[in-house]
Amino acid sequence: MKTKITKKSAINIKNKRASFDYEFIDTFTAGIVLTGTEIKSIRLGKASLVDTFCYFNNGELWVKNMYIAPYFYGSYNNHTERRERKLLLSKKELRNLEAETKAPGFTIVPVRLFINDKGLAKAVIALARGKKEYDKRQSMKEKEDKREMDYAKKKFY
Repeated sequence: MKTKITKKSAINIKNKRASFDYEFIDTFTAGIVLTGTEIKSIRLGKASLVDTFCYFNNGELWVKNMYIAPYFYGSYNNHTERRERKLLLSKKELRNLEAETKAPGFTIVPVRLFINDKGLAKAVIALARGKKEYDKRQSMKEKEDKREMDYAKKKFY
């Protein structure tokens, strides 16, 4: 009997600013169309989701402004760092997302970039609504209260 050993990937690139600026309504896991040097850079952890957003073009979902560093060993085949990349979702998910983003105040934001068990790069995207200034203050207060409670719990136990 053979046992299959799966290697847990350590690549987990997050967009921390997104949870502060947006309230997530729904999340989806999408594949990304990449070139060879792009996936090699992601496997090295050389990517960033800062200031990244998604938009629809001809019924297809694209991610814009995602930074993937050029691969060190790449030659003339190396990719451009901030090119637009296509996201892969089912037609039903794409139709639903496109209909929901037509409403004012909604957008699609990449939250996380990771490598799955099969070695494929995936992006977790969220349908999000922008937070107002008072919402941000409220979330900062909740985070601070949680930190204080955790500290008190550690102190007494």
